[in-house]
Amino acid sequence: MVRILPMASSIRPSFSSLKFSGISRFCVSLLSHNSSRKFTYCHLGSAAPQLQSFSLKATKLLREKGGSLPISATGNMAHASTAATQENVLEWVKQDKRRMLHVVYRVGDLDRTIKFYTECLGMKLLRKRDIPEERYTNTFLGYGPEDSHFVIELTYNYGVDKYDIGSAFGHFGIAVEDVSKTVELIKAKGGKVTREPGAVKGGETVIAFIEDPDGYKFELLERGPTPEPLCQVMLRVGDLERAIKFYEDAYGMKLLRTCDNPEYKYTIAMLGYGPEDRSVVMELTYNYGVTEYVKGNAYAQIAIGTDDVYKTAEAIRLCGGKITREPGPLPGISTKITACLDPDGWKTVFVDNIDFLKEFV
Repeated sequence: MVRILPMASSIRPSFSSLKFSGISRFCVSLLSHNSSRKFTYCHLGSAAPQLQSFSLKATKLLREKGGSLPISATGNMAHASTAATQENVLEWVKQDKRRMLHVVYRVGDLDRTIKFYTECLGMKLLRKRDIPEERYTNTFLGYGPEDSHFVIELTYNYGVDKYDIGSAFGHFGIAVEDVSKTVELIKAKGGKVTREPGAVKGGETVIAFIEDPDGYKFELLERGPTPEPLCQVMLRVGDLERAIKFYEDAYGMKLLRTCDNPEYKYTIAMLGYGPEDRSVVMELTYNYGVTEYVKGNAYAQIAIGTDDVYKTAEAIRLCGGKITREPGPLPGISTKITACLDPDGWKTVFVDNIDFLKEFV
């Protein structure tokens, strides 16, 4: 699991450590007066040369005119600089090599859950990591290696045998070639089936719903061979339009499709980094008139790979997200991460792509 701990140090300098005190104060001033989507970020790497050029022109003007420079000129210059920086950062997000790495959640009996996932759902136990000094164990399961597949990271905290899943978390999706046979196997192993196999309402895809021993719901979708059987994470949101825009702009995901079901009063949106039948997707669900949910303490977060956690954090701030862990290396393993909350409070951790692969060497 990507453990979020206080950062001991940062590999990038803070504003106060830079030797451009005037520019630092200028940037900090800009940062302190912004909020939500109108957040304007002054990137020192691009702003400093422009400000130096502006300073030379200002000096020349003052010498020739013998007066003071209008404040509006300074404001216009700053606005143009920060607007250009915003555009650059958000354009970079679209080009970033991102992939959903794993989903993290807590279980009360690790051995029982591993047995259910391997015997009933056909997953493989990929690795297990015990951290006795912090009293928890991580276990990774999935349908292929972590460096190329989306996997599950289970967390067992010593002595905690039950968690509250809440009403905000929806389900995980697993693609199988024969839903009915899978359901029969699950029943034979004592699993709980909450929706028998059958066509989805208003469609032709055969689905079924089951629950694991901790009460997490899994949707089984009948689908041909796919490189990514663990294919969906469904979360409920209070404002679908807002959520879609955030996941597109800050996370760089593509909106694959939406589906409105007025009869049952809900709308879903599928977003991801690849086609729905070949990669994992986020299924965001909006229930008519419901803006808030109880999240509980069972579901934790999703991890996404990125080429630059620092630029990722900039983009998240620009789009109104909340950074809960400043970008930088984790103590002990030096893997660079940043963590954030989306507008609905769902947590995501972004992990440096190169550092992530080093964990398997």
